[in-house]
This record gives sequence, structure tokens and C-alpha cells, in this order.
Amino acid sequence: MSFDIYCDSLKMFMDYIKMPMDIEKRSFEIIGEEMGEHNFSQRELSIVKRVIHTTADFEYKDLMYIRENAINSALELLKEGVTIYTDTNMALSGINKKAIKELNCKVECFVSREDVAEEAKERKVTRSMAAVEKAVEEGVQFFVFGNAPTALYRLKELIVEGKADARFIVGAPIGFVGAADSKIEIEKLDLPMITIRGRKGGSSVAAAIVNSLMYMLIERS
Repeated sequence: MSFDIYCDSLKMFMDYIKMPMDIEKRSFEIIGEEMGEHNFSQRELSIVKRVIHTTADFEYKDLMYIRENAINSALELLKEGVTIYTDTNMALSGINKKAIKELNCKVECFVSREDVAEEAKERKVTRSMAAVEKAVEEGVQFFVFGNAPTALYRLKELIVEGKADARFIVGAPIGFVGAADSKIEIEKLDLPMITIRGRKGGSSVAAAIVNSLMYMLIERS
């Protein structure tokens, strides 16, 4: 490597963006430049952009389904200081804890509970199914799914049976078995929800949606 090339490389290294918020700001600018035409409202767009930022996948622009008034419903719940159910510890970890604390909310992954594990084993069902049942028993109204289609199916059954008082749902299970179908089924319900259609989704996507909603209520720090 010549000295001039070395100096150019060193300068490039020294000049790269280092501040986290600056990196995020520039990332969102690039997303806005590259995503093209859309019909999203400003608030919807902020959610879509955050999901694309999390995944670097512009296909989410066409996969995200945001039901009318879903954002308003979610924000009202967050302002009430709700408990948020998540189906995985990864989704729980991805949700901004400072924002949760500032909104006086709580996030819990019921699948980690010992009593849930015992019940799932005894009944021979997935822990995710037992976990969502436990959340319903405890009056949870804000549900976030990034991984478990069986739990999303089970929540639908509980709602249809009149046993669950779900007021907002993030449906983003990922995978090849049941993920796409579970989201088709939950969309049949007349409830506020945001879903990721098809096989894509995941815990990081689910967390990004929740974070985007919270950032509509509080200043990002």
C-alpha cells in the first residue's frame, strides 16, 4: 500500500460518524431517500422507518399492516402505564427500558416464569401458549409477538371465547411453520393491531415497533 493510499484510508477512518444519535439520524435520512413513494402518514412512516432501520430490509415497507386508529389505541394504553406482554426475552431486551420507565409501563416475558413452564409441561402445550394464557389471566391488554405463532393463535382463541381483553396487538412472528398464517388469522379480528405479513418479522422487529410508538410520547434519549 502506498503512503498516499494509507493516508486516504486513515482520513476516512478518522472521519466516519461516531456519535450514536448521528448515525441513527443519517440512517433514517438514507432510508427516506431510498424507500420511494408511499402512502404512510407521518406517524406510520416513523414506525416503518424504524423497522427498516432495524433490519436493513426495505421489503418491510410493503409487509407492514397498520390498522386504522391502531397507533392512537397503542398510545392511549402506553399513557395509562400498562404491562406489555412479549413472547420472547429477546423482544423484551430490545424494548427501550428508559422509555418504559418514563411512561410508568412494565414489560414482561411470561414464558420465563417457572409456573408457566410447569403448566406447559403438564398440559403438553408450548410454553408460549401457556405464557399468553397467564398474561390474559393477569389482565394484560398490550400484546407483542415476534416469534411464537402458537401464542398468537392462542390469543385469538381466547379473544373469540371472550376471555381476553386485548386492546392492542403487535403480530410479527417469524418463520416457516404457522408464522404467516397466524397473522392472517389475527387480522380477522376487529382490534387495533400492527402486523408484519408473510414469513418475516422477529423479536427485533416487534421491539422496534414498540420503541417507535413510545418515542411518539417521550423525547428520545
